Amino acid sequence: MPGTTGMAGMAGTAGVGAPRRLFLLLLAASCLFAFAALYAQIPGLYGDEGIAPVSRLLADSDRPVLEQLQANPTLLLLGPHLGLAPQQVMELLCLLGALLAFGAVVWERLRSGLVFLILWVLNLSLHQAGQGFLHCKWDHLLLEAGFLAVLVAPFLCGGSASQHHDRVTFWLTRWLLFRATFGGGVAKLALGDSDWWNLSALSRYFEGQPSPTPLSWYCHHLPDWLLKLGVVVQLEAEIVVPFLFFAPIRCLRLSAFYVQVLLQICSFLTGNHGLLNLLTAALCLSLLDSDHVGFWLGHKKKRRSRTWTQAAASLLPLLFAAAVWAVVVLSAVQLFRLRVDWDGKTVSSKTIFTQQEFQGVLKAVATPSIWLAVLSLTWEVVSALLGSVCVRGTFAKLSSLVQSLIFSSVAVALFALSVVPYMAVDSSSSRKIFPEVQKAYSAVQNYRLVNSYGLESNAFWDDGRPEIIIEGSVDNTTWTEIDFLYKIGNENVAPPFMGPYLPRLDWWMWQAAHAPRDRSPWFTVLVLRLLQGRRDVVHLLQMDEGRYPFHQSPPRFIRAKLYRYHFTQRRADGTESPQWWTRRYVDDFYPTVHFTSPDLQRMLTQQGLTAELLTPPTPDSPIGQALALARNHISALSGPLLLLALAATAASIHLIGAAFGHRARSAPTDPRGRKTKDGQQTSDRQRSRKENQEERMQESERSPRKRRK
Repeated sequence: MPGTTGMAGMAGTAGVGAPRRLFLLLLAASCLFAFAALYAQIPGLYGDEGIAPVSRLLADSDRPVLEQLQANPTLLLLGPHLGLAPQQVMELLCLLGALLAFGAVVWERLRSGLVFLILWVLNLSLHQAGQGFLHCKWDHLLLEAGFLAVLVAPFLCGGSASQHHDRVTFWLTRWLLFRATFGGGVAKLALGDSDWWNLSALSRYFEGQPSPTPLSWYCHHLPDWLLKLGVVVQLEAEIVVPFLFFAPIRCLRLSAFYVQVLLQICSFLTGNHGLLNLLTAALCLSLLDSDHVGFWLGHKKKRRSRTWTQAAASLLPLLFAAAVWAVVVLSAVQLFRLRVDWDGKTVSSKTIFTQQEFQGVLKAVATPSIWLAVLSLTWEVVSALLGSVCVRGTFAKLSSLVQSLIFSSVAVALFALSVVPYMAVDSSSSRKIFPEVQKAYSAVQNYRLVNSYGLESNAFWDDGRPEIIIEGSVDNTTWTEIDFLYKIGNENVAPPFMGPYLPRLDWWMWQAAHAPRDRSPWFTVLVLRLLQGRRDVVHLLQMDEGRYPFHQSPPRFIRAKLYRYHFTQRRADGTESPQWWTRRYVDDFYPTVHFTSPDLQRMLTQQGLTAELLTPPTPDSPIGQALALARNHISALSGPLLLLALAATAASIHLIGAAFGHRARSAPTDPRGRKTKDGQQTSDRQRSRKENQEERMQESERSPRKRRK
């Protein structure tokens, strides 16, 4: 019919099968990296000789197991019934999760809702027992995205690859992307951080972020005008562009996708943010459709002849999208007073609106943004229901309609729950939320189904990044610095690049440097373990014992100092400095203590600990012996190397499978479709029937109108 192409472009109803499969693949990879990275750090963090022994958190209780699970939903409570110590249960959960996630990465049939449900339960159990070390932004994002994958994926292994309700469940990932991106952008200005308001944040960000990379040094020395322009681009990309996620025009969503992915690539190259970039990139796939993914893969669509009216109608979405982006660019020019200095070849920028004006605009758009999402979700629900009605066959039609109704109801319920944390961007609007929704959110809050994002402070220090340097001594006279493998310390060592790996202790050392000592009670336990020379804790600092200055005998005295670090400056002749950092002493962070010092005893007593190491006996069960054997084989690998080995293995399996699959597809067949000498498995008739079925499914998704039989 005339105008069909234009309507498809406006409605954006192309299939989501291909981006959905990519999303599930990236999420399975994220789960694999998360479980493997945590497994490498369990002995030093949560072992009985670690910094935060998990056995202390899971003390014996007389309450029934179900009541304990309700208050603290973690499978670690089942350890005594399995004859395993808490540390062994954590290792078992990590190994099971990593094994299952690896299978989902290399085999598509395992990317099912049932598998992702198991992964989510394992991840939630570890998160509940992980205490503060597992309460980072990407931990919450992985939990919420993992639960959405249960709804997005086919529930059973090898289930149907495409259903009409997929658009509804996949839309939830787009809503999560909006909340995470918009929340992070709003927090930069709503909290009143001067660095973001005067557009100088990037001039301090690359130096003061938790874990910079070697590229951070070069980005830090970019011209000030370019760094300010980068702040403007980031604020626009995180506050304005997210509203294009719900645009009814396909090219607007595609352009928003590339903006967000480019932002994540830059963030990945200039900072070690754990799984945050990979998870966000996976969520960005919700802005795509199967046709665009097919374009990436070089799949050419059949060209259909179009009249001049159809060709003209297809240009209307492009013209409207160009107008929208023109408005976005002009708003940035006006709000940040962007002016080009052609003579100096620079761009000046300045924020011309106040925080009160920003709060007023935020209050004005908070509620309408909810209604914008409601309209977008309603469109997806109606399209799914109409598509189910168009299915041929009475039983198939009824089954598809029931599934669409069930998944749409679940999507609406999750959307309603997510409104509660989302409205934290404007506290005055939170009173408009129905009390029943707030009660339901409180009831499921422990399960991390929905979370708040971007509400933490984004301020940076004017006088350099604070770093805690631990020193040890044998005689209380000669002191030696104890370097960490990943944390900033030695001025001559380049910042590391760790990819998706996140060293939890190094991250929390950075957090502790920004707060008073009493807010980091775990630091006293770290000092105690170093005085005791506990090998598992030492491995969190250095994998190579030869690089640990006290590998022969533990230090008798420990102290910690606070320094301010700055990137070195470029030399006058333009050459680079042999050093990466300069630093200056600020204050003592931790007093000099020894194993029996009164200060150490007092601080341990405040936490209910003693200097004597009380290690409960470890059950010697067959599972425990298997866990010990696995630990002995993996303990020699560092965290980043372990993740790299897993990624390389999975990539190799995919390449081998693709090579054999291409060979099988290119093998000839006889006219009757029998297998030839080259091992062809599928006849031309079967392949043609499969392609026709896929084409009919795509046509059904593109048009909600019922086809004539």
